Amino acid sequence: MYNQNLIIYDFLIIYKILTEIKDDLNFNISYLKKEEFQILKEKKDENYILLTKKKIPNIDNQFILDNLPIKLTQLIERLNIEFLKLNYKDQASYIIGKYQIDLNSRTISNKVQILKLTEKEIDTIVYLNKSKKPIKIKELQLNVWDHKSILETHTVETHIHRLRKKIKEKFGDDKFIISSKEGYLVS
Repeated sequence: MYNQNLIIYDFLIIYKILTEIKDDLNFNISYLKKEEFQILKEKKDENYILLTKKKIPNIDNQFILDNLPIKLTQLIERLNIEFLKLNYKDQASYIIGKYQIDLNSRTISNKVQILKLTEKEIDTIVYLNKSKKPIKIKELQLNVWDHKSILETHTVETHIHRLRKKIKEKFGDDKFIISSKEGYLVS
């Protein structure tokens, strides 16, 4: 299953065409009727592009297909480019509390100091930040470390302990990653 989603809004013929070749595409396809428009407002954190006939105000990541006819190969190429742009935009930087996380240089900084992080440390912070609730160790093992074993491992705890120590030593902040019995959370 792909994590890129193309939502085709009120454009049934395009949906039918793309569904016929869905096995050759590198994104999921779904169809949204006009009556289901409210669903779009609930998809804020998802990686999607909305394919529409005309621009819809206050909706991000739109691909307006108003210049028809278009070759199918050209449409797919343009959609893939839009997904690349969306992924790149998503990978630039984050503001988390008083810190800026730069994914490209793998750094966390406040207005005065910069701390270099590992790729796993960045992945952990980003993953924790995307959740509004504490994340359990097992979930981090599976989704950040891709560790599917049922064996006990202390990899997550060790990495988070070291990451918290680095942040405390550099920024004097021991509350950036909060640990509770429910899991870990970025404050």
